[in-house]
Amino acid sequence: MLRKLLFMAVLAGLVGILAPSCKVSYSFTGANLSPEVKTFTVYYFPNRARLINPTLSQSFTEEMREKLTRQTSLNELSESGDLEFEGQITGYEFRPMSVQKEDVSAQTRLTVTINVKYTNNKVPEDNFEQSFSAYEDFDSNLSISSVEEDLSAEIIEKLTEDIFNATIANW
Repeated sequence: MLRKLLFMAVLAGLVGILAPSCKVSYSFTGANLSPEVKTFTVYYFPNRARLINPTLSQSFTEEMREKLTRQTSLNELSESGDLEFEGQITGYEFRPMSVQKEDVSAQTRLTVTINVKYTNNKVPEDNFEQSFSAYEDFDSNLSISSVEEDLSAEIIEKLTEDIFNATIANW
């Protein structure tokens, strides 16, 4: 009995000494960042595509900022954050899909491509430059002007999720 108590006391002492040196980190948002990273900057993403949606640059930039604010505990800076996101919209195009008889398309696809330069000023080996693309299909009988705003919002959501996963979540 005495041995058992002595063993339990030693075990409790070891746990008490070793536990503070252990760190368990988890996140419900998928964020997987170094503890030194405290801030982020999202620079304006200009639209350099041949076809221009006049609100796309502003909408994408704002959605990227909002996603980082919502899903991380990082603070936003106007410049020189620990994490920096910059780039440009390089593609915005409509293409016929699902060609039916008599060369008529049943669906049209809107594709947006964004080139992103990601800089992690605390962990430089995470830096990269990459293109991200996302698309949505819609019925070709609908006018582009009637669906463009909703499609753009859905595509922006996909793009920001892909960029978040590639940078913050390290997927």
